[in-house]
Amino acid sequence: MVKKTIAIDGPAGAGKSTVARLVAKRLGYLYIDTGAMYRALTLLVMNQSIPVTNEEEITALAKKSDIKLINNNGRVFVYCNGINVTEKIRQPEVSHYVSQVASIPGVRKRLVELQRAMTGSGRVVMDGRDIATTVLPHADCKFFLTASVAERARRRYRELIEKGFKITEEEIEADIRHRDVMDSQRKVSPLVCAPDAIVIDSTNLTVTEVVDTIIGYCERMR
Repeated sequence: MVKKTIAIDGPAGAGKSTVARLVAKRLGYLYIDTGAMYRALTLLVMNQSIPVTNEEEITALAKKSDIKLINNNGRVFVYCNGINVTEKIRQPEVSHYVSQVASIPGVRKRLVELQRAMTGSGRVVMDGRDIATTVLPHADCKFFLTASVAERARRRYRELIEKGFKITEEEIEADIRHRDVMDSQRKVSPLVCAPDAIVIDSTNLTVTEVVDTIIGYCERMR
């Protein structure tokens, strides 16, 4: 395969991270989970009791924070200021506020800079909300992964229950609908499908089927 950059966008709970990680593993590419970076900053904001409405203070925090993604045997570990926050950033509270923090212009500018720097010489799979439209507008392959709200809620519910969180599927669905609105209506880099992106509705597809579909498209496009 000669393609070097693969961008995967889509709404909350569509399975982007899982799919992107597996695509990267099969191709031997670097996987960059941009959503985890925004979650890490959101966790830091919460830990420091900064109101999510205080854009100036959160922007200043983003500029001085060190957020890294470290790949180890196909798994991505998230570090914020030297602390492993991989599991903590998946808390429901972080999920609820991450879209609001991510909508802050200064935050997006800072993290997009970090994300682009990580692409290096290419051979990366990057997922998020604005990868194909803002972060990597010239990506070799662009995909928009989606699924019904109900299916996305079911997937996230199973994931959180397995990790020991106490939450209802109804609460998760409400939160996903809230995040969809926040992500699609924010002024800076809103969630949209790039005109040249391939749309994949994964509602009735397995993870393996989605991964096979993406790799198949990439191979045909070379």
